[in-house]
Amino acid sequence: MNKLLSNRWLLLIVLVFVASLIGVVVSHRSIDPATATLHTLANGKTASPATPGFNDKLFSLTDPASPWVIVNKQRPLAPKTYAPDVVVPNMPLRSSDSSGEMHVGKQMAPSLEKMYEASKAAGVPLMLASGYRSYDLQVAVYGAEVKNYGQATADRESARPGYSEHQTGLAADLEPVGRNCEVAQCFGATPEGKWLAANAADYGFIIRYGESQEPITGYLHEPWHVRYVGVELAKEVKQKGNIPLETFFKLGAAANY
Repeated sequence: MNKLLSNRWLLLIVLVFVASLIGVVVSHRSIDPATATLHTLANGKTASPATPGFNDKLFSLTDPASPWVIVNKQRPLAPKTYAPDVVVPNMPLRSSDSSGEMHVGKQMAPSLEKMYEASKAAGVPLMLASGYRSYDLQVAVYGAEVKNYGQATADRESARPGYSEHQTGLAADLEPVGRNCEVAQCFGATPEGKWLAANAADYGFIIRYGESQEPITGYLHEPWHVRYVGVELAKEVKQKGNIPLETFFKLGAAANY
């Protein structure tokens, strides 16, 4: 009788031990070692956990001069008339270098030039379609969108003055030098668009408004619109499945003003 009880206790101990091992495995699959939980994206996919050692507090998210500043419909520039130091990048330009839009932020220019040289070497040279836009220029751009298409459509395709990434000098619209699929959805299917999506992170850029991200960003997919954030963050965003900056920094959706 004592031997039978002893065997039963031994079996119970073994079962408890196995159950605890299963719990540890499940825990490690669902929770990041750094205690950051996995993110469910707008498209239903799950983002990878943060890379160990990545410092998500390295730069300000509010300083307009910061490479990580987040500008969206809920986060205007402060001040709204902010103007960065800008230069004309050494690459093909859609219009004259005297045009304000053919300038980009000084801190972004070297990386943009390196990316252009790499695209050229790959046989898919890129051209700058639109870079920096001042507050006053954005007034005109947004106003024209509203006049031509109505405010609802304009707010999906263009930012209001003071809410535009272009005003930071850290965003650029790119296109093929042949100007096919110029600032259009079909750009993503061109050799230049495919190269940009695959290689932008190596030079510190992300495709800011990705596919199926409108519920978070508030903008239609723009495969031509890149945003400079630096190589470290760009690669981290890519590794997580090219999630929006709002999701990456846990800021919540910014689909509406």
